[in-house]
Amino acid sequence: MSDVFNFTFVPWFRSVAPYIHMHRGKTLVVGLAGEAIAAGKLPSVVQDLALIQSMGVRIVLVHGFRPQVNEQLAAKGHEARFAMGTRITDSVALDCAQEAAGQLRYEIEAAFSQALPNTPMAGATVRVLSGNFITARPVGLVDGIDFIHSGTVRKVDAAGIASALDMGALVLLSPFGFSPTGEAFNLAMEDVATATAIALQADKLMFLTEISGIHQTVDDPSTPIVTELPLAQATAILARLPKAERATDTSFYLRYCAHACESGVERSHILPFAVDGAPLLEIYTHDGIGTMVVDEKLESLREATIDDVSGIVSLIEPLEREGVLVKRDRTEIERDASNYTIIEHDGVIFGCAALYPYPEERTGEMAALTVSTQSQAQGDGERLLKRIEQRARAQGLKSIFVLTTRTMHWFIKRGFVEVPTEQLPAARRMKYNTDRRSKVFLKKL
Repeated sequence: MSDVFNFTFVPWFRSVAPYIHMHRGKTLVVGLAGEAIAAGKLPSVVQDLALIQSMGVRIVLVHGFRPQVNEQLAAKGHEARFAMGTRITDSVALDCAQEAAGQLRYEIEAAFSQALPNTPMAGATVRVLSGNFITARPVGLVDGIDFIHSGTVRKVDAAGIASALDMGALVLLSPFGFSPTGEAFNLAMEDVATATAIALQADKLMFLTEISGIHQTVDDPSTPIVTELPLAQATAILARLPKAERATDTSFYLRYCAHACESGVERSHILPFAVDGAPLLEIYTHDGIGTMVVDEKLESLREATIDDVSGIVSLIEPLEREGVLVKRDRTEIERDASNYTIIEHDGVIFGCAALYPYPEERTGEMAALTVSTQSQAQGDGERLLKRIEQRARAQGLKSIFVLTTRTMHWFIKRGFVEVPTEQLPAARRMKYNTDRRSKVFLKKL
């Protein structure tokens, strides 16, 4: 039994360790939907966040309270009113929001105080700090509708929050803000989380929501989740979708994620709270579990054109001479230029990879993956792999494969598994070079 445990635990821990190092010292803003708390997910979410914080991540938690406020209103026989996706907060609704926020803050602080034995919280001390970090302004009258005590974020006290994070505290924010005159406003959790992430220039903004993420076919939930969505593609999706009225609408969280990335937050995530351990799976595994919107700075990561052929040739020639890559004629690269994805910095190509699809077998070969020695260890190989995966999925491919003689471990760490050459598509098998004896690695998409 011990040997079996070691066999599974050791490779798993080794695969997770790079992500632990990668995220240490980073700032994460988490928007927790009130629906997650209503569904009884608070204890597991708190355990996950405490574990993430223990590994050196600075965390700001913003809780929502839509269902809790609605429950308070129903108890008082008062109707919950919304317009354009925003709550109309009259005086009764404001009282209910304050009561709900107070109760939830108490529950969250209590949950972080439970150093339960035999759980990830064992021996943990998580200092939770709240405060009046948010200055708000009223929504006002929109299209003749008075939103009364509903507001939007005017300013975030980023210095105050950063100071608390520097002390090792987890910062807890309720969706409330106050005007300079002391007036209270009910805010949207998503607005507070996004504004806070932007003000802090956080490394990640993460929403734990009712939805699983963004589907490959946006209006078809039976299609797979897109695990990584370039900002430009997210913006294009939003342009053709109506403005969301409900949190379960596709564009609701996507709009906040795109806004955050446009404003300097490198990555924003939409995760399903229904999946146990969703924050851990998203942060500490290669493929994650939800949808990540990422500002790729598309001027540096793009599909190649015929004008890029000289740069591609000069990049891959040294590796061809060493025998790491199969030699390709310039005419072949010119013919297949559209198959290549490149990384370009200041007009110089620093990385490339090509996708050769085999549509009948629903697979494709990733070839010529190369990163300049001047740019290695900066994640460019990861970015190229991700883009090739996106291109493959867009073409309806179910897997990609590589042939390699020296970089097996790099691919294994990123979800590839070795398969026999017999699993190559027939057309590719005919071109297999038996002298090189390349190993074949495949990854299912």
